[in-house]
Amino acid sequence: MAGKIHLDLVTPERLLISEDVDEVIAPGSEGEFGVLPGHCRFLTTLRIGELRYRKGEAWKRLSVSWGYAQVEPKRITVLAEIAERAEEIDLARAEAAAKSAEQEMAAAKKREELEAARQRLEKALLRLKVGKKR
Repeated sequence: MAGKIHLDLVTPERLLISEDVDEVIAPGSEGEFGVLPGHCRFLTTLRIGELRYRKGEAWKRLSVSWGYAQVEPKRITVLAEIAERAEEIDLARAEAAAKSAEQEMAAAKKREELEAARQRLEKALLRLKVGKKR
């Protein structure tokens, strides 16, 4: 379908993206989903994952941690708890966070501690994956 879809990506700290794009692929809580201009309306939650969008032939990537996506035929609005562009990710910091989370998982005594450390590891590994695709 010809045309563009407007992407707004907002975190509690800032408006990260507000531009017309050709396609968006996002990490929905029930699986990855794609959005093109003219898509039907829906609202979904987001999980930790990679959000990608295309302008022309160029793909841009971001790490996203939790949030919501509202899709309309000409617009997608993403409200994310945390989001970082690939070029903003400090790979050394992400690597250190992954190692720290692995150590916390090994030392966890309670299920809650293990789950919290697992989520930190998942975020750190995602940041590494996205950051390496600059």
